[in-house]
Amino acid sequence: MAGEAEMVRRRVLREARMAAGLTHPNIITVHDLIEEGGKLWIVMEYLDGLSLHQLLSQVGTLPAQSVAAIGQHLLAALRTAHQAGVLHRDVKPANVMLTGDRVVLTDFGIATAEGDIRMTTSRRLRGTPAFMAPERLHGGPASKEADMWSFGATLYSAIEGQPPYPGQDAATVLGMARSGPYPPPRRAGVMRPLIEGLLHHDPVRRYTPEQTAGLLAGMRASAYQAAI
Repeated sequence: MAGEAEMVRRRVLREARMAAGLTHPNIITVHDLIEEGGKLWIVMEYLDGLSLHQLLSQVGTLPAQSVAAIGQHLLAALRTAHQAGVLHRDVKPANVMLTGDRVVLTDFGIATAEGDIRMTTSRRLRGTPAFMAPERLHGGPASKEADMWSFGATLYSAIEGQPPYPGQDAATVLGMARSGPYPPPRRAGVMRPLIEGLLHHDPVRRYTPEQTAGLLAGMRASAYQAAI
């Protein structure tokens, strides 16, 4: 048990340091890491606002254009993390803070360095099943492509009011995915092709961050032109 506790301590410290090294307005700032009495304390910036999950609990769904705007900021955070070799592994509405004019990706507590495919000693999946890519539910490693699925599931949830496969555990979500496709995003409008591209079951065919950025920018530009 002592050996396992030490492994967990080192992993948490390593991952906290990775998160602390990310600097971007759409990523929560880690100010300090303090290890005392065998416990690790992470000092982060205070954010005054609501999580996307809390907002959706209040309003149900958001218009597609609002989701596109949130998506641009969230994607910028993910691209910054990926360029630094950091995978988030738990992108979901509860980890997206909305404060003032900022959209902030939080909770890098289970983030990992790209290429580190080790799991916890108990072999449990680390992440939220309803927002987890199918290949990860099958036991595959974290990856940029899996983060993009979670990003797509977050956009889907904001538009439709629930994730593509709204199960509470990995077995339920995996069973839903095997039984048939997720319900098409009927409220997505012009965002539907993007969301469907992000939620492709084949990670090789899933939209890349670069493709996604271009599509989101085009949607925002079209919305602006329509408004003037």
